[in-house]
Parts: sequence; C-alpha cells; structure tokens
Amino acid sequence: MTRIHKEHSAMKKSSIILVAFFATLAVLVGFELRASGQQHKEPIGYEDTPMLPGGKWHVHDGRRPHPPIVTPGTFSSQQAPGQPPSDAIILFDGKDLSKWQSAKGGPAEWNVQDGYFEVALGKGDIETKEKFGPIQLHLDWSEPNPPHGESQSRGNSGVYLQGQYEIQVLDSYNNITYADGQTGAVYGQHPPLANACRPPGEWQTYDIAFTPAIFQGGEVVMPAYVTVFQNGVLVQNHTEIWGSTGHRIFPHYKPDIGSTGPLVLQDHHNPVRYRNIWIREIKPAA
Repeated sequence: MTRIHKEHSAMKKSSIILVAFFATLAVLVGFELRASGQQHKEPIGYEDTPMLPGGKWHVHDGRRPHPPIVTPGTFSSQQAPGQPPSDAIILFDGKDLSKWQSAKGGPAEWNVQDGYFEVALGKGDIETKEKFGPIQLHLDWSEPNPPHGESQSRGNSGVYLQGQYEIQVLDSYNNITYADGQTGAVYGQHPPLANACRPPGEWQTYDIAFTPAIFQGGEVVMPAYVTVFQNGVLVQNHTEIWGSTGHRIFPHYKPDIGSTGPLVLQDHHNPVRYRNIWIREIKPAA
C-alpha cells in the first residue's frame, strides 16, 4: 500500500470516529435538554389575568385543578347493550336486580331474562336502593310487540327522577295521546321537542341529565332541571320542572324530599323491558 493510500485510509477512519463522536454528543445534549426541560418547564397558564366570578381563579389559571379522566363507553345496538363509562354506577348489568327494591318495600319482583328485565304486571314500581342527587342517567327500553291498546294504555311506564319527576315511557310510534303525556314528556308539564320513537319491539335509549331542586327554609330557591335525549334526539333542553309530576294535577314541590332520592321505574301494567342502566353522579367543577 502506498503512502498516499495509507494517509487516505487514516483520514477516513478519523472522519468516521469524529462523526460517531458528534452523533453521540448530540444525543447526550438532546437528552440533557429534554431532561432539563422536564425539570424546568415554563409555567402553564397565567396569574395576571382577570378574576373569574367567585374570586378563586384567574382566566387561564394554571393552578386550577384538572377534571378526572373518564374512559368513554360504547353505544347500544339492537343486538347488544353498550358499555358504560369507567366511572359509572351500574344499576343493571343484565344479571339481577340486586341494586333495586320494591317501592312498597321488600325485594324487586320484576322478571329478569336474556340480559333485560320486564315489568311484572301488578307487582308495583321498583326503585334503586341508593339515592342520588345530580346525575347523568342512561337506560335502554323496549315497548311490547305486537302493541296493545292505544293512547296511555299502549306500553306505558315511566322513569322517575329523585322518585318525584316522571319522564314518560310510552309507545308513541303511530299512537296519539295528549302532548304532555307522550314519550319524552315531563309528564303533565312539558311535551317533548320531538317524537323520536322507534317501532315497538326495538330497543330505544334515554340519556338524561338531571339537577334537583334546591330548598331553603321550605321554599324553592332553585327549581329542578332536566335535559333528555331519546335515541340521540334532544327532546328536553334544560327544562325547568315545576314540581312533582302526577295525573291530572297541578305540580307542586315537596321540600321534605331533600336533595337526593331513588330512581324509580313505574309499573303501569304494561310489559315494558329495560336493560343497560347506569348513572354517573355529577359533582361541581373546580
């Protein structure tokens, strides 16, 4: 090998070593910068912005607590119920009525089969053993098929929030009744914004957000409010509830009920089916 070739080979090796050295140095410097960045991050948010109402937090306040992480569930189909979100309280999972009792006392005696339960005619309303305040509620329900009766006698049941305020369950598919008594109504008070009923025999859904009334000294200082989606269609939009619901009565509040109550499902002598019932308790944001 000639002297020139030897020098060229030596220079080539030196270049390779230098490239490797600088590459390693770049990696180490990058790592140090990232580590330093993790230890000395710039502050998030601001403390020199206007104060929000309540005098606790600034606009974009970086010290304000973050909400909890909730893994979303899945939607129901005609073939199978959906899955609840990760923080839901499961009231019926298709197996038993252990979270329920008769509204008259004693065990719930409705019929459980094939992943749903059905109103047992004449056994009376059932209610949750647990009481709730502000909630997000989901349930699936299905009307008898073939249908029987008409108006209020066709597939009648009801979902009572806090045991007082009925969201009507009825077969309103090609079935005319009074507007404040059809499916999705706050019974006897507010008709739904739309008739979103599926045919009898198909599974339908309610997604409900409910805020109870607030009482002080036996007086209502804030009424109850409810928002209802039926089959994904908005049928009640932050609707003010005027008091406990009932048949042919003017609604009045009952201050002695307090701030919580059970979820009640009505036995109206029609074999309505329910499945996939869960609740999320709603707590104020920070």
